[in-house]
Amino acid sequence: MNSELEKQLLRVQKPASYTGNEQGAVRKDKNTVDVRFAFCFPDKYEIGMSHIGMKILYGMINERSDAWCERVFAPAEDMERVMREGGFPLFGLESGEPVRDFDIIGFTLMYELCYTNVLNMLDLAGLPVRSKDRPSLAPLVVAGGPCCCNAEPMAEFIDLFMLGDGEDVMNELIDLYKKYKADGGSKADFLEEASHLTGVYVPSLYDVAYHEDGTIKAVTPLKTAPAKATKANVADLDNVYYPTDFVVPYTEIVFDRAVHEIFRGCIRGCRFCQAGFIYRPIREKRPETISEQSRALCEATGYDELSLCSLSSSDYTHIRELLNMLLEWTEPRKINIALPSLRIDNFDRELLERLSAVRKSGLTFAAEAGTQRLRDVINKNITEEEILNTSREAFAGGRTAVKLYFMLGLPTETDEDVKGIADLAQKVVNEFYRNPDKPKGKGVQVSVSASNFVPKPFTPFQWEPQDAKDEFVRKQEYLRSCVTTKKASVSCHTPAVSALEGVMARGDRRLADAIEYAWRSGCTFDSWEDSFDYEKWLAAFAAAGLDPAFYANRRRDYDEILPWDHLDYGIDKRFLIREAEKAKKAKTTPHCRVRCAGCGANKLNGGRCDARRQTDF
Repeated sequence: MNSELEKQLLRVQKPASYTGNEQGAVRKDKNTVDVRFAFCFPDKYEIGMSHIGMKILYGMINERSDAWCERVFAPAEDMERVMREGGFPLFGLESGEPVRDFDIIGFTLMYELCYTNVLNMLDLAGLPVRSKDRPSLAPLVVAGGPCCCNAEPMAEFIDLFMLGDGEDVMNELIDLYKKYKADGGSKADFLEEASHLTGVYVPSLYDVAYHEDGTIKAVTPLKTAPAKATKANVADLDNVYYPTDFVVPYTEIVFDRAVHEIFRGCIRGCRFCQAGFIYRPIREKRPETISEQSRALCEATGYDELSLCSLSSSDYTHIRELLNMLLEWTEPRKINIALPSLRIDNFDRELLERLSAVRKSGLTFAAEAGTQRLRDVINKNITEEEILNTSREAFAGGRTAVKLYFMLGLPTETDEDVKGIADLAQKVVNEFYRNPDKPKGKGVQVSVSASNFVPKPFTPFQWEPQDAKDEFVRKQEYLRSCVTTKKASVSCHTPAVSALEGVMARGDRRLADAIEYAWRSGCTFDSWEDSFDYEKWLAAFAAAGLDPAFYANRRRDYDEILPWDHLDYGIDKRFLIREAEKAKKAKTTPHCRVRCAGCGANKLNGGRCDARRQTDF
């Protein structure tokens, strides 16, 4: 770190977020590597350091002798003020050197409301925010993460996007960059060749034309770019890179523990869930591999908690075998095993007791909707009786706190469905008090968390309108009025934040002007309630001549060209239409292990999908 900047750290609230030198951080001699990579997380240190994707790619790049990856986080407001006042540029934590001097600057786009932070970090680095204003090969600005499945709102700012799994495409990209750097190649030639790598999308190589009504007329590839950019897919999780060491922070972060990914994808097919579709096909890792890698990770870091990570952990085929293996070495060492993303319909008391071997914690379940009709619309495939049975088992196992996740504004939702959330919470409370095995002398607390539905690309609801902001406000007030017990509390997401997310989720590249205008107006950290300024965003849309309702609140026809239609995530559009039509009739689709629904994602894996081992679909 710059010695003058180091002197200023007494002026900021969390100086340990900027000093680096943590256990596990990788330091190299920059003169011995060919490619320097700045892994930028467009949020604060305590958020980014919890991100498993950064941990994986940081370790993988640094295993290469010819490359050095450093971590970069968005400085908090107080640190940014110090940096701008003193003229200190954005820097990498490992070397303390300016990011603008790196070869590749890579952003992970986990959430649509981080977009202004990307621009702010580029500006703090002393770089133009628009791709066209950065003509040189270095630094190349790239991005990956789930938001890249609709990259268009950020297309004017990013040189290329990495779609899908980063492990394979990252190494190929670094190899290609290394070649062009050595040969003195141009950025334009590099981008054209890179566009042919599986998992790479170069937005400048596609021309977008629009109808008079604002909908897309055509997306035309330029030069030799493929008609569609296809996401990268890691076929074998047992043999793909996984770190045996993490950087251990000196300061508190959101999830400060060892994490192991046990499988990718999801068998369930909930119609609102983007992750459940874009991470297909399902690929599982063998329990022996998970146990061996997890043990090495805990030994290297000293963590006393291991979280098994996936979209639906209890759907892992070998979950009991895995827990038996893990408990053999975690119990003697007092290492707690956390199993997030539990399903209500395959939860049982024995599993609960095994997870409580070291310490007990509250349980969280995603009911999503308050009535059976609406749960069928979204294909949640759980019943009220399963929810109550699971609550009963949890209470009998000693739990006194249950958190229930719901969504407001789901397609076809009525006030009866909203009231159903309060009714279901009351039934869970009642279940506690009628349970003879409940903990003695203790009360129950049921926490209801209600988020606002945001239609997302590559889901059956990608054509659906989102509720307007005022309608979200009305539904939240109505929900709170329906809760009459003090044993249940309700928390809701900010409607204006969800409204902006809805615009960005399904926006096109014309949004770039609004994003830049909002950033220049002072918008950063839009996902943080104390920083979010919706009025500035409305002014930005007006200045750009855009109507946010066009992106968020209108229904699309099935034949409309969507901004992400030229990106291939393996999901057959005909499958999504079939699911959308079934939703209108409140008809469910069995999960993938009951019957293959023909989503098409197995084509990315040579016809294989671990949801069903056979390939006759």
